[in-house]
Amino acid sequence: MARLNIRGERWELTRNDREYPEGLLSLEEPPTVLYGTGSQKVLADLGLGIIGARKATPYGLAASSMAGRIAAESDITVVSGGALGCDSAAARAALDAGGKTIVVSGVGADLIYPRSSEDVFYRAIDGGGAVISVAPWGSEPQPWSFPKRNPIIAALSHAVLVAEAGSRSGTMSTATAAFEMGREVYAVPGSIFSPESQGANSLIRDGAHIIACEQDLEMLISRDFGVLRMVMERPASARGRVLSALFAMPMRADDLAHSLGETPLDIMRKLADLEVRGCVMRLPDGRYAPTKEVLEDGGIIGGPVDL
Repeated sequence: MARLNIRGERWELTRNDREYPEGLLSLEEPPTVLYGTGSQKVLADLGLGIIGARKATPYGLAASSMAGRIAAESDITVVSGGALGCDSAAARAALDAGGKTIVVSGVGADLIYPRSSEDVFYRAIDGGGAVISVAPWGSEPQPWSFPKRNPIIAALSHAVLVAEAGSRSGTMSTATAAFEMGREVYAVPGSIFSPESQGANSLIRDGAHIIACEQDLEMLISRDFGVLRMVMERPASARGRVLSALFAMPMRADDLAHSLGETPLDIMRKLADLEVRGCVMRLPDGRYAPTKEVLEDGGIIGGPVDL
């Protein structure tokens, strides 16, 4: 397992230290020691926790990136677990927009896990953020370590946004902890037929604030964080019948053909064309969905197409 090339001294905070994050005192058992690299000052910033599925769909990745970008543009620090999928997508988007991020790691704060998030860990530190952990230095991944870090994400956040989540997941445990600590919880809705959105949809049913568009998140941030973000209206992008149907819900080719009243062969040809253009991708279960880039753009890469 890779170790962080520390660009400064490692630090430890105990409950008696002035810099110990006040938010952690919301936990039933605040950690005795908080281990970290990077900035200690960032722990006092207003934080938006952005979490979601590790095996995220393009929809979940796009929602995470949107939220991370808006947080950075609102001068709010993104708090995440640095994991595969939604967590790392949110952190990268925030960093790309010039913002800061706190990675709450499930291993020692001198290790990188998962390796695919190496850039997130290094950029978090270089960008004025931090990598922190409640596990001692050098701690390797353990079955209990990741559930233990989930409440830390909620405690360090003024509000928590769930970009995508199944009904039983670490994301849901973090959201539950946020509810219990009195934090605001936001959730991005998904199709009622999508297993990947069942958790997020249930959070909305149980009282989470719905994020149906960028403006929803902007307004909630303005209300809950007391900051404003200037947004320019983006021009609407044209998209054809096939892509419009997939925006509503990922589908298999035969279901898409039935829905649009076209032959499966014609649909396969159109899907192949969209795939070549980088507009759709095939999910592991055989369904087709718009790519993350197209979802973020709201239309077609390279201009409209009548498909």
